[in-house]
Amino acid sequence: MAQDPVCGMTVDEKEAAGTSVYKGTPYYFCAKSCQERFDKNPEPFLAEK
Repeated sequence: MAQDPVCGMTVDEKEAAGTSVYKGTPYYFCAKSCQERFDKNPEPFLAEK
């Protein structure tokens, strides 16, 4: 299981609504809207960890 970096939901990698790779790391999303927000500007979502 992975965690959506935008909303924090737990996401099954096989059933993710979207996937993006940033700096060689795959990120999984619960919804396309979360993926779109991440793709526009990923750094703020990664800094919150």
